Amino acid sequence: MMRSMYSGVSGLRVHQNKMDVISNNIANVNTIAYKRGTMTFQEVFSQVIRGASAPQDGRGGTNPQQIGLGVSVGSINTIHTKGPAQRTDNPEDLMIDGEGFFVVSADPNFENRYYTRAGNFTLDRDGNLVTADGYKVLGYLADEDGNITSQVGGIQINRSETVGATTTKKIEIRGNLDSRTPAATDPDNPDDENVHYADTVIKDSLGNSYTVTFRFVKDEDPNTWLVDIVSVKGADEEDFETNPSNVPIEITFADNGKLDEDSTNSMILTITKAGVSFGDDDGNITIDFSQLTQYANEMDAKPYAVDGNSSGKLEGYAIDASGIVVGIFTNGERKALAQIMLAKFDNPMGLQKIGGNLFVDTRNSGEPQLGRAGSSGYGPIAPGTLEMSNVDLSLEFTEMITTQRGFQANSRIITTSDEMLQELVNMKR
Repeated sequence: MMRSMYSGVSGLRVHQNKMDVISNNIANVNTIAYKRGTMTFQEVFSQVIRGASAPQDGRGGTNPQQIGLGVSVGSINTIHTKGPAQRTDNPEDLMIDGEGFFVVSADPNFENRYYTRAGNFTLDRDGNLVTADGYKVLGYLADEDGNITSQVGGIQINRSETVGATTTKKIEIRGNLDSRTPAATDPDNPDDENVHYADTVIKDSLGNSYTVTFRFVKDEDPNTWLVDIVSVKGADEEDFETNPSNVPIEITFADNGKLDEDSTNSMILTITKAGVSFGDDDGNITIDFSQLTQYANEMDAKPYAVDGNSSGKLEGYAIDASGIVVGIFTNGERKALAQIMLAKFDNPMGLQKIGGNLFVDTRNSGEPQLGRAGSSGYGPIAPGTLEMSNVDLSLEFTEMITTQRGFQANSRIITTSDEMLQELVNMKR
């Protein structure tokens, strides 16, 4: 009877522990990215009253006789299934739509690292992307040109960051030259309706703007056009000298309306101005005609500056599915600032919770495998979204009922064993 009482006591203890796990799950039903716990039981020990025997001398074998001595906690596991998504439209709220953990640290050298699924991040006064407790979110940093490197550090969105001015190196002439246009009688007359003018804006090395005006003149040959640069003017209408100066380029088209394979398909523009530079390292701006056509359709040929821009300051940012933080600058440029780093483990259940939605790796979780979102088995990142708790209230309430009944039944064991002991004591009367 004493054994039954202690078995009942062990049952009360483990059911109380299970109730603690269930209550913690329910308490965290609205905790960002909380992973629910689950608990299993196992028997403690069985006392062998009589061992098993083999068949012999005509008699059959006998099974062992054992009396169980109670129950203990078998396991308490963390279930790392993905929780449902909650749309917030806050750009700092991030969700991993698949496998992986954010990597955070409060160490200046970023060596003491923690792992979390909770992406409710904010920016501090220095522009650092941090957790609610101030841990910096780690990622791969970008160089000055916006190329993501392998250097790991805290992700920082510096509002004072700028991008320098870049000069135009290439101009593309796109569109159609109307094949129905007659040959120009007076190409130097701006009012000649058979002469087509089009312009584009280019930049020098300091970001100053210049308007380059092109002239397209139909030749006597119906498939030949003459193209030259009429002027290159700055914002103050100053006309700059070009080299070669006003030399027309002859381009020819095939019968199918496309540029003839033997035709000139490019020209070089060189601009001279003290204190600034233009174009490539040799000072040349390449003008590409390869996208021009000549069909019996409206005239819409126009030059486009492929590159070149003025300087700009950071005015916003966005985070894409691969975790790249893209800076948006006032001049319209976009440049990668960093890429959020993710970690995954061979055994996520082996991670240890330390509070604050943080995990640390253990001997049984395996070493963290670091990588980038959306590749090599890491889930993509959904910006403006948070991962909700994976607690299922219907399951937790069902577990609560069975746990309550289990606790109640074990308390009856103790009560019944006590009554049997009382009867034993009353035998002396």
